[in-house]
Amino acid sequence: MPFVTVQIAKGHSIEKKRELAKAITDTLVATMGTKPEWVTVHIDEFERDNWAVGGTLHSDKHKGRHIEKGI
Repeated sequence: MPFVTVQIAKGHSIEKKRELAKAITDTLVATMGTKPEWVTVHIDEFERDNWAVGGTLHSDKHKGRHIEKGI
């Protein structure tokens, strides 16, 4: 029974999260031979203010970008 946790920044649409869960489930079914009903996908969202790369907060590097692109 695979249990997958995916960490993503907040701001992604419910449609994108559905696509993500389906893609992960389909991949595990194809790769591991498990049944879809046995796959659990946990989406853990975090604030962009709580994520930094190279010492710069993601929210500072990409102000408004995630909203404009609809992710």
